[in-house]
Formats: sequence, C-alpha cells, structure tokens
Amino acid sequence: MKIIFPELSSNQIAKESIKQFKDIEFIPAESLKQAAAMLETDDVNSMISGLDYSSRDVLLTYKHFVPLKSPYFSSCFICQKGNKIFALADGGVNKLPSKEHLYTIIEDTTKTFQTYTNHQPKIALLSYSTHGSGGKNPDLIKYQFCLDQIKANHPDWIIDGELQLDAAINPIVANKKAPNSPLKGNANILITPDLNSGNILYKSLEQFGGFTIAGPIIQGFQIPLADLSRGSTINDTVLTIKVLRSLL
Repeated sequence: MKIIFPELSSNQIAKESIKQFKDIEFIPAESLKQAAAMLETDDVNSMISGLDYSSRDVLLTYKHFVPLKSPYFSSCFICQKGNKIFALADGGVNKLPSKEHLYTIIEDTTKTFQTYTNHQPKIALLSYSTHGSGGKNPDLIKYQFCLDQIKANHPDWIIDGELQLDAAINPIVANKKAPNSPLKGNANILITPDLNSGNILYKSLEQFGGFTIAGPIIQGFQIPLADLSRGSTINDTVLTIKVLRSLL
C-alpha cells in the first residue's frame, strides 16, 4: 500500500503521524506538481496533502489528475471523540450543491462512514428548522428530493430531515421536537445544506468540542484522497490516514 504525502520531507507533523503505520509506504514529493505526476501512475493507492498547501491547490491537483467515479466529487469529515463518532458533509468543497449533487454527497459520505466504522448509518439533514417549524425554506425542496431518493435506493439506511442539530443528536430534545423521527436523536451522519454551515460546524466540533477531525476526505474519485487543514494536528492526521487506509 502506497500513499503520496508531499509534505513528508519538510513537515514535522507529517513525519510524526506516519510512525505507527508500518503497513503503508509513504512517498514524499517536492511539490504538488510532482505528486500529481505520481498520481497518474498505477503505482500509488492514495494521496494525502494540505498541511502546507491551500485547499484550492490540493483540490485542483486531484481534479486535474484523478478520474471521477461518482457524478460529482465532495468531501466529508470524520469527527471522533472517545466513543462518539460522526461523519459531516460537505464542509470542504461544495458551496451550494444542487439537489442531485447533495444526493451524491449523502450517498458517498454514508459509504465512507460505513466502510470506516461498520455502523448503521443514521443520516440527519440539518437545518435551522425541524420538520417545518421554521416555515418555507428553499433547502427543503432539495432535502425532500434526497429523502425520497435515499429511501428508494437505500432502504436500509435511516434518514430524516429537516432537523435542527439538537433534535438530530440529542434523544431528549428529539423526543420534544421530533418525536416521530426514525433517528430518535441518534444521528451519526450530519448533512449540511451548504459549505458555510458545514465548515463552521466542523471547526466548532474541533475548536470548542475537542473532537479529532479526519479530513476532509475527498470523495467521488477513483482512489481515496484527503486534503488536510493547515491547522491539522498529529491526531487529526493519524485519524485521516486510518480512514484512508480503510477505504483502500
């Protein structure tokens, strides 16, 4: 198993993060351009970058040099603290996804989460509103489309929305606000309607909530990829590698 890690020669976090992965060969590169050339060969399985590069530069590299397998590409974060683990999307790539794009985000994020955790997916479509309590909202049209498509194509997945965050993850609040929700306040996959809310939520979990954050994991390409935040810690990077390894 070979993973390109361009910052490996120069970044201390990268050097420390790979020490426990004896089953993976990490390959450094002098630049994203050199790493991209390696991606075009069949000799590598994945790539992780972002500690010293902007998300824009990393994503453009992936977009130009790795073929898609899904209709769209997207990102998700795996957020872990003790026994608590969530997937969150899309907080890293798509500013305002269409209903079709949002469906692909939900589908690919759920598959990433299932592969890494082997947990039953419980998907919450997040909003400022719970089951219409906030009135009409353009996001609800997209959410209804996604609800219908997921229920038709993946009947074993549990999904509900729109839900406020507390009604999605807190059983006591869920019993008050959404007593008929199949999630019952136990969501483990959180879907946000846009990049603004997704990015703010993941950084809140990291900075205020003490969660270790993997990713963003970049989904939809023919190989698993990751774009670390330039603020990623060793623990974040280690978790990111663990998720990538599970996807290989």
